[in-house]
Amino acid sequence: MRLWVLLALLLLPATLPHATGQYAKSKRPKEPGENRIKPISKKVKPKSPRMKEREPADTSSKSQSILTQVMDKGRFQKLAATLSLSAGQSIELRCKGSNVSWSYPSYLDTFKDSRLSIKQLDRYGQLVLTNSTAADTGEYSCWLQLCNGNKCRKDETKMGSTYIFFSDKGELFVPTPSYFEIVYLNPDKPAVIPCRVTTPSAKVTLHREFPAEEIETDGTNIIYDVKKGFVYQHPTYDHKGIVYCKAESQGAPQISIKYHLLYVEVPKGPPSTTIAASSNRAEASESVNVVCTVLGEPDVDVNFSWQYPGQESERPVIIQNFWRLINRGTGHTTRISKSIIVIEDFEARDAGNYICIAQNLQGETTVATKVELN
Repeated sequence: MRLWVLLALLLLPATLPHATGQYAKSKRPKEPGENRIKPISKKVKPKSPRMKEREPADTSSKSQSILTQVMDKGRFQKLAATLSLSAGQSIELRCKGSNVSWSYPSYLDTFKDSRLSIKQLDRYGQLVLTNSTAADTGEYSCWLQLCNGNKCRKDETKMGSTYIFFSDKGELFVPTPSYFEIVYLNPDKPAVIPCRVTTPSAKVTLHREFPAEEIETDGTNIIYDVKKGFVYQHPTYDHKGIVYCKAESQGAPQISIKYHLLYVEVPKGPPSTTIAASSNRAEASESVNVVCTVLGEPDVDVNFSWQYPGQESERPVIIQNFWRLINRGTGHTTRISKSIIVIEDFEARDAGNYICIAQNLQGETTVATKVELN
């Protein structure tokens, strides 16, 4: 009997944990690698790597942006299409390359602004603008120049550009040097009313002065581009008149300068040129004028050059160039450009053909008249 009790007592610790759960299961140290899954010898059919379809090569060279903004603590940031800063902030831009050219709002050059500094260093070009103002709002771009001797060209694959808004609550519109501007409406190209804003979120509307009304912006014929202003895609005679823009942004609305829209209808092409002399037969010692006249588009410049009998002998003459706008009475505006050559004390060597060459972007026209000595 004692033997059975003794055996029961010896077996009791091993069986109780399974029944009551009160005792922790004894664990023995695991042998190294005991829990690792043993590889199973199995024949697997090798899979050939799936090749990605190669995209067709792009024959056109892709443009690589080389423009960055220098941040604090020596950090650099690649620039997006637009950037908004507060007026008064300074900015430093860099472009990679040993021969970098820059473009920026033209008035900074016009007034030779000392706030703007441009330097070319060994590995990059640098543009620094300090104490920015609302008037500095505009496009800033750079590109690498490829030069062969004295001839240089823009590298279209290495360039960068960003439009920077310098926001100023007191100047919602980008300031301009004048209080009134003329905008020409040409039937075969878009016309821009350049009331640009310094805050991209500003609400901008277009208004006619007389009759006083807001001009509807339909997004098709008239659109608003925050970088340009209001764009008339297909100008017509009915669009002429005086307009202005109104902007609102968390405060009282502000009014832009006024824009006088003039309708233009002049055929494109080389200058339409005429020439006439004050007299085709001159007396000795008489003063003779020869006038070259061009009628053209108001915003198209004309360059004049002359060939005359006394030119080789360096005969002194007076040449005057000028232009003015004329209204043809039907709402159409034309530019009249003139060049006048004056020969004082006319003499024998001045007799001959006077040739005027008028040139614009579309070509040149040559006209001539003869002046003889009596």
